[in-house]
Amino acid sequence: MINALKIRQMTLEDVQLALNWAAAEGWNPGINDATAFHATDPTGFLIGEVNNEPIACISAVCYDATFGFIGLFIVKNEWRKQGYGTQIWQAAWQQLNLKLEENKRSVALDAVVEREATYRKIGFTPAYRHICHVYETTNSHVLPTDVVPLVDVPLTEVIRYDAELFGVSRPQFLQPWINVQEGTAYGVVNAGKLKGYGVIRPCHQGFKIGPLFADNREIAECLFQALTSHAASQPVFIDIPDANSAIAFFTRRYNLQQSFTYIRMYCYRTLITDLNRIFGATTLSLG
Repeated sequence: MINALKIRQMTLEDVQLALNWAAAEGWNPGINDATAFHATDPTGFLIGEVNNEPIACISAVCYDATFGFIGLFIVKNEWRKQGYGTQIWQAAWQQLNLKLEENKRSVALDAVVEREATYRKIGFTPAYRHICHVYETTNSHVLPTDVVPLVDVPLTEVIRYDAELFGVSRPQFLQPWINVQEGTAYGVVNAGKLKGYGVIRPCHQGFKIGPLFADNREIAECLFQALTSHAASQPVFIDIPDANSAIAFFTRRYNLQQSFTYIRMYCYRTLITDLNRIFGATTLSLG
């Protein structure tokens, strides 16, 4: 007989536990991601316990009343294939749909290739793929003169530009994200308007860039050089949409090596964004 699963909302400390599980799965999250994640939607993280032992987790975060994102769906290895994953998924799905407006809602996730068919069966449709690349830094980059520290750009302008490319406004997430501990963020500004920005943060292995949003390839490359200069000699990971026309250029120019592939999938309504201006996804766990 299956032991009863108690499902409750995560605390900030629980979110860090879930990220530790994600690291053990090889997902390589940022070591300081928990604060920005939890701030985005404190009620959107669920943990499942059996006899007070945490054994499963999932995030079902609402950015606003129209868009939600599912991630961090993990059942500890020794507790798998016992129905616990289904239980916590259903709890998250029910909660998410109660928080979203029925006629406007969109729900997304990034699925490993092996799970695409499973998510198709429950209503998700593939949109494009994120190709995870690794850049081995050479210490040869100097800080380009065109970039400015993102802290020098008004937060309202960062929020405006980010919403244009992410698809919805996410101020509660952005403020801690662009100020992440041990990371850095840069922007390119023209006539008072942001034309691109990027964030790099320390992870369990090396660093990750995300997001890297820019109006064109030249601005993206300028930001890429500025961000990777922060990583010294450590590897840098970046998740580039396969629909971005510059992916081949960056792969050749910087000898990027492919590691994993994830499929961005949507249920209900597909969020339309300009993928040619998205040179690096923010995070595969939260969109």
